[in-house]
Amino acid sequence: MGEHPDRALVRRACTAFSQGDLDTVSTLMTADVVHHLPGDNAMSGHHKGRDACMDLYRSMYEETGGTLRVDLERVLCDGRGHAMSVHHLRAERGNRGLDMRTGNFFTVVGGKITDIDECVEDIDAWDAFWGP
Repeated sequence: MGEHPDRALVRRACTAFSQGDLDTVSTLMTADVVHHLPGDNAMSGHHKGRDACMDLYRSMYEETGGTLRVDLERVLCDGRGHAMSVHHLRAERGNRGLDMRTGNFFTVVGGKITDIDECVEDIDAWDAFWGP
């Protein structure tokens, strides 16, 4: 049995993101994709549209001076257009460090990612890292 297409799509997107290959990530999303980031910080909010998501991702890499590392641990799917990914995220920003597990809940329609809800292991540490 092969890998479910939704699982393969999310795995491909996560792998491309972790390699900084935002061109590939962009091709795997719909034009109206929304990425919801938790917390109360500069990166938080509902980033609506592929361009807004790409701007967010570029900002994350720039703000961390290229230290952002996202190691994919697993991808789960329900076979009905939903997938979850679990990662180990590490980054440095100024004198701050971030080292935690994060997870994304994806909605997939027509073979493309339409929605991403992100969850983090420690919301306070997340806010402190991305805060002013």
